[in-house]
Amino acid sequence: MAVGGAITSVLAWQIEAGADEAIAEAPFDRFAAASERPRRSPESPPEALAAPGGPASIPVAAGARETASAATDLESLKAAFEAFDGCALKETATNFVFADGAPNARLMFIGEAPGAEEDRQGVPFVGPAGRLLDRMLAAIGLDRAEVYITNILPWRPPGNRNPTDSEIALCLPFIERHISLVEPAVVVAVGGTAAKALLDAREGIMRLRGRWFNYTVPGSDARIPLRAILHPAYLLRQPAQKRDAWNDLIAIKKKLAEAGTDG
Repeated sequence: MAVGGAITSVLAWQIEAGADEAIAEAPFDRFAAASERPRRSPESPPEALAAPGGPASIPVAAGARETASAATDLESLKAAFEAFDGCALKETATNFVFADGAPNARLMFIGEAPGAEEDRQGVPFVGPAGRLLDRMLAAIGLDRAEVYITNILPWRPPGNRNPTDSEIALCLPFIERHISLVEPAVVVAVGGTAAKALLDAREGIMRLRGRWFNYTVPGSDARIPLRAILHPAYLLRQPAQKRDAWNDLIAIKKKLAEAGTDG
């Protein structure tokens, strides 16, 4: 293959994978962000991590929690979240990406954030990773219409960069309320970012996957089985890990059966 053809093929693969921007809309110093990013501890409530700036940012996060808690159903939660102006990602994203699937589903998937294709369509998990997720569901006898799919963040971070801790802390009250309203029998955290956010964990996905956790719904005593799985985007890059993903899928199907439902 000619050099030009090889380069074109690589670029086409990157675009298909969602890496369609070389730079973000504004300069982003990742080294500075990593050093300044706060760590959540049991003594430090999510509000303290709401946004850069310390105590002055606390009212913003408190407002997010108050707004989310006031939602009495999914439609009011969607409207409140879409109108929320506390997260700057709203200004750079094309679409607000709320959820897809059956609102009364017993199985709820929660990913990290929309990618390029999700941002264009306004629907979660519809790019290459989403198509693999559909095939993973089919492997255990389910399809997208039978489950409920959302993300921690409803807005795409510029350039598909990782969400900051501040952005996650601002959106977390909404996803917590989202889980409370859906009342799934099983929650699946898709990828390390979602798993760490929901479990308030420091471990990476390789340590978190393969285990069951009890997710306690904030404001109630309800406890929901939660399983972390490898993100389909990672599996596209590392197909050798599909065996671990398959083991997790089998465990999820078994847990649904134990909950009195096959999905």
